[in-house]
Amino acid sequence: MIDRNQTCAVGQDSVPYMICLIHILEEWFGVEQLEDYLNFVNYLLWVFTPLILLILPYFTIFLLYLTIIFLHIYKRKNVLKEAYSHNLWDGARKTVATLWDGHAAVWHGYEVHGMEKIPEEGPALIIFYHGAIPIDFYYFMAKIFIHKGRTCRVVADHFVFKIPGFSLLLDVFCALHGPREKCVEILRSGHLLAISPGGVREALLSDETYNIVWGNRKGFAQVAIDAKVTKNAVQALIDKHQRIPGNIMSALLERFHKKQKVN
Repeated sequence: MIDRNQTCAVGQDSVPYMICLIHILEEWFGVEQLEDYLNFVNYLLWVFTPLILLILPYFTIFLLYLTIIFLHIYKRKNVLKEAYSHNLWDGARKTVATLWDGHAAVWHGYEVHGMEKIPEEGPALIIFYHGAIPIDFYYFMAKIFIHKGRTCRVVADHFVFKIPGFSLLLDVFCALHGPREKCVEILRSGHLLAISPGGVREALLSDETYNIVWGNRKGFAQVAIDAKVTKNAVQALIDKHQRIPGNIMSALLERFHKKQKVN
């Protein structure tokens, strides 16, 4: 009787490649019915995939509370230094930023392109999309702190400040709930500020296509105008979209107008 390896060698055209590979692996590892084991593993993956997808959002919440617990431990450990140091929380921010940046790289392969556009000093207004859980913005804040050494203030909804345990987290990472005058003051003081115009409405009503749900909200634009931080943004649009020579309005219309695909 010809064994399976000989069958694979002689009849390569008639025996599928994967079956031959399985037979060879069985010989190497000294395991019989390896194909059955692989089928069983594949079945387990199929069964537990919905469970894994269900757990993922809760893992993000777990990571948030793990961050909060770390900040409380850090605060108790350094309670005597608080009266003498203006940068008490920098060590905690660096540790938390490294934790979240590592999670972003391993779990999602997260990358940021154009980080050089975030200034080393001086004000900047950052506008971001608000997902159901704006985890991409958490990752972005971590990147900014690691690469620029700057804390990005962020405008959060009132209900976030009422979530149990979140007060210390929001305080350490400089979250605020407005109003507009406070946002202008922060930018005039030379800080980074992030605003999501869509807010909770965008988190609840948008979908996997990342449709922007801003409605008639224009407060963020008025903040930029009042704080006089619009120059760089306008110049960036001109540099990217205006034809030379040309008209910036027509260039912007071409940029944002969806053309029908030619079949």
